[in-house]
Amino acid sequence: MYEKNGEKYFVVDSHMHMWKAGPDNWVKGAEQYAKGWIECFHAYQSLGPPATHWTIEKFMSYTEDDLMKDVFEDGYVDVAVFQPTYLKEWYREGFNTTEQNANLGEKHPGMFVLNTRFDPRDGDAGLEELAHNVDRYGSTGVKLYTAEWNAGSRGYKLTDPAAYTYLAKAQELGIKNIHVHKGPTIWPLDKDAFDVSDVDHAATDFPELNFIVEHVGLPRIEDFCFMATQEPNVYAGLSVVIGGLMHARPRFFAKVMGELLFWVGEDKMTFGSDYGIWEPKWQVEGFVDWEFPDDPEFSDYPRLGVDGKKKILGLNAAKLYDLKVPDELQLKEATPAAQDDSKLVTS
Repeated sequence: MYEKNGEKYFVVDSHMHMWKAGPDNWVKGAEQYAKGWIECFHAYQSLGPPATHWTIEKFMSYTEDDLMKDVFEDGYVDVAVFQPTYLKEWYREGFNTTEQNANLGEKHPGMFVLNTRFDPRDGDAGLEELAHNVDRYGSTGVKLYTAEWNAGSRGYKLTDPAAYTYLAKAQELGIKNIHVHKGPTIWPLDKDAFDVSDVDHAATDFPELNFIVEHVGLPRIEDFCFMATQEPNVYAGLSVVIGGLMHARPRFFAKVMGELLFWVGEDKMTFGSDYGIWEPKWQVEGFVDWEFPDDPEFSDYPRLGVDGKKKILGLNAAKLYDLKVPDELQLKEATPAAQDDSKLVTS
């Protein structure tokens, strides 16, 4: 929980990781990709405050103790949502798998939501694995990486027939939340494979699933906003938006937030730190303090108040995942005006 100026914020970090990216986990013959991937990730960390930067050695292999301290002890997070990314073409044991996350989650019950993943190119074996993970870990969400390499393929679309088979199976298994990476690329993945247009089609055809577009399609912010405003089940995942822009590009951050608030609205935006790229502490503190610049350029955007920040930092994600929020951290209901206070309005 975070508290500032008498206001208490329930914090759900809806997009975070625990990866294993050291050289001992690199696939032989694909070392350049494993090394390039994690170095590109590490470069993104430079967009945060200098005091939060890590060495590349720590970044590759941070520890369980690092995570628990950074996210929960120092970072104000009440519940964290693990988002796995396998990348087994480059990392022998996977970069960040459901099983690895579950090992940590089982040590700390109630602190993590254990999402899983699927890749429609895995065929029947992948469907069996998805069913096993839901049964074993109770996953109600999945993380999808449409640009991931797989057996010679360099990506897929949510509109592919095989993807529809998996989405239907996920819904049948009780999965509700589909987190899709649609944002900045990471070398050597292809930028075009992160295009947001396939989300539109799938969200219409699967209205009972929630599609949380992680990184809001950056740099395609207008494409995302004009799609998300018409799809009631499409949400804006703010990982990278806050961590990558709030400190390094404050005016661009204000523009992106303004477009999201105007088109998508504060009820469909979720906080994610993208740990271990960025630590949540400075993001939570900075976001609570954040206001639009006093500049006519931003005058036509909706303002974001305390209640809106509470929704974005945790309450919206809590609804998506049916998390129990203590009464004291819920939004205060407006007190109806007393009948004696009413006055007749006359023209």
